Amino acid sequence: MRIRRPFVIMAVLGLATGGLPPLAEAAEPVCPWVGSEAPIPQRVDQVLAAMTPAEKLSMVHGSAGPFDLVGPVYAGLVKPIPRLCVPQLGLSDGSAGIGNGQTGVTQLPSPTAMAAGWNRSLAAAYGDVLGAEVRGKGANVALAPAIDIARDPRSGRSYETFGEDPELTGELAVAQIRAIQQHGVIAQAKHLAAYSQETLRNTLLGNVTVDERTLQEIYLPAFERAVRDGGVGSVMCGYNYLNGVHACNNTYLLSQVLKGQFGFDGFVTSDWYGMTASVAAANAGLDLQMPDGCYFGKRLGAGPRLDDMVRRILGQMFRLGLFDRGSSGSPGAVVTSPRHAAIARDVAEQGTVLLKNADDILPLRRSDSVAVIGSAAGAGVLGSGGGSAHVVAQAIETPHDGIAATAHGKVSFDDGTDPARAARVAAASDVAVVFAAKWSTESKDTTDISLADNGLIGQVAAANSNTVVVLNTGGPVTMPWLAHVKGVFAAWYPGQDYGEALASLLYGDVNPSGKLPLTFPASLDQVPARAFPDGRFTEGLAVGYRWYDQQGLNPLFPFGFGLSYTRFSLSSLRISGDVVEASVTNTGSRPGAEVVQLYVTHPASDAEPPRRLKGFEKVFLAPGETQRVRFSLTPRDLSHWDSAAHQWIRTAGDYPISVGTSSRDLPLTGVVSVPRAVTSAPTPPPPPGAPSGGDSVGDALANVLTCPNAAGFSALLGAVSLVGLPRTLQAVVPPVNPLPTLFPN
Repeated sequence: MRIRRPFVIMAVLGLATGGLPPLAEAAEPVCPWVGSEAPIPQRVDQVLAAMTPAEKLSMVHGSAGPFDLVGPVYAGLVKPIPRLCVPQLGLSDGSAGIGNGQTGVTQLPSPTAMAAGWNRSLAAAYGDVLGAEVRGKGANVALAPAIDIARDPRSGRSYETFGEDPELTGELAVAQIRAIQQHGVIAQAKHLAAYSQETLRNTLLGNVTVDERTLQEIYLPAFERAVRDGGVGSVMCGYNYLNGVHACNNTYLLSQVLKGQFGFDGFVTSDWYGMTASVAAANAGLDLQMPDGCYFGKRLGAGPRLDDMVRRILGQMFRLGLFDRGSSGSPGAVVTSPRHAAIARDVAEQGTVLLKNADDILPLRRSDSVAVIGSAAGAGVLGSGGGSAHVVAQAIETPHDGIAATAHGKVSFDDGTDPARAARVAAASDVAVVFAAKWSTESKDTTDISLADNGLIGQVAAANSNTVVVLNTGGPVTMPWLAHVKGVFAAWYPGQDYGEALASLLYGDVNPSGKLPLTFPASLDQVPARAFPDGRFTEGLAVGYRWYDQQGLNPLFPFGFGLSYTRFSLSSLRISGDVVEASVTNTGSRPGAEVVQLYVTHPASDAEPPRRLKGFEKVFLAPGETQRVRFSLTPRDLSHWDSAAHQWIRTAGDYPISVGTSSRDLPLTGVVSVPRAVTSAPTPPPPPGAPSGGDSVGDALANVLTCPNAAGFSALLGAVSLVGLPRTLQAVVPPVNPLPTLFPN
């Protein structure tokens, strides 16, 4: 507040005469918007009116130093404005828990593991941990969830996604976002849009070529759900170019679709050094530069667009209570808790998928002697993938330790470095459990989906016919040994309580209920992307299971598949208008959970793949119990994107409905008949002055000259993707191998 000259004179006179007028009587409130019940737009207007141009600029960029890749303090930081009571914005990684190497946090299972639970309540519990721990660390923006569609299993970041389907992704994203934001933490959905490979990212060689219909039906629906149903406060644009224009200065994505078509009133943040333009990025719809402030601090002038950028940021800060809540938490705080650990364990249990159980080898008997094989059961365990989503646990309970604490019989161990020795250890036990790991990380795609331990698994299976394989991977892998083993679990990256969660599943204390959120191909030749890395999305709408259905291919394991230790049956399908009902019964002898899935087939004229997931419900049942499951289909559920009209259209006709327990097990069928309907408004045109590409040649040159470090880091992102980053610490207390079981030579 500016102090008026008469007040200064009175103060001096007061000191001379031994008295000073009380400041509270003479001063007006500094920040009348704090604690105010006025509408949020009015409070935002008040702050904007009091801001200087420099203060406005300070709100639209991070404060990392010229040689910093992240930070300061968190992944990114927007400095506070104390004069106006504007708090700082601390942006914290990541999508699987607190990242950036911070400790005292909960290492959650990977987002793919959470998605394999097919459970909205589980997604909400996951988001609850994220929101609580971000706030506990003193930050107030969670860089989560990652709702990219997993187009190809070779993508380094596919483990951060919720899988290959937009319906499953959108539903789980909404639950997670709401839970995060209940803590007064702004969720930031990422990465808009069609970001699906690491190789040469942030360069034109990372360009995605995709048609409008595919973009609208596959890669954008989860973002629309995040906005309309989740109320997400922020969205992060990706590193990829889209049809020749970088995602962070893409008018179609940011202004026409996100802010226009979806009605998003929050703010768009760049990925870290994910800017290739300054003026064009702002005019296209980007609101916040991360992590530094060169392009938007030095290169952006004042004007109506700047006011809109600040307005969007302030609006979300008010909406989630950042102005009215005092600062809580600190970067050094221990924010994990027994409750959070229990949630991490529940996610690992519900998200682990039983893929094979021949001869009912599982659950194991506690009296069995068990050979635990593979470094992934000990020192090589992977609780978390790499990159910005990597989380450092305090300690990881390894699979060996979990089994050893549960089994009553002898537990032997071999790290698998000598397959012949491992086979001898396996032969001496009733059961062999082989653990195989495959590393996935941001900044590096893989060239294949095979396991380095395939030979080990083959030799162990030859030595012991009762072999079970546990996959500790970011996504699908091929299994040339599948016919020779009796059991297979997909455990993904299961977080800090891996050992206890897995032991509970192996021994039947918990009944497996996970379902695949990704198709497991029989070979790399089956995957939809005919070449990878390659940004030409030639498969169009046929992403994931849609491709396998359309091409008549039999994958190794289909989307939505997962076994249980009990049995379920579906019956009594009933369709009334837009309501579909079916009964699910637990016909076995154990309590368990089944995921009932609903798929829609379009009229042939719509030229859609054979089936699309449009509903799911996870049902927990006691033995003999039956429950009725109800789905309500909306007009949008039966719509397709009309690229000529740029809107959603429902074709008149019959829509076959299939209900079952995976995309390939659909015993109940019926038909919904509907008239034609227009089910959305068209995508609006570009706003006035919005760019069709990047900065002008002059602005681009000025960017490099003014911000050489930022430009260098931006280019480095693409270069590093060719070699990748080193594997990082899994836990403060490193996991170790137990003593090996020794045999004489």
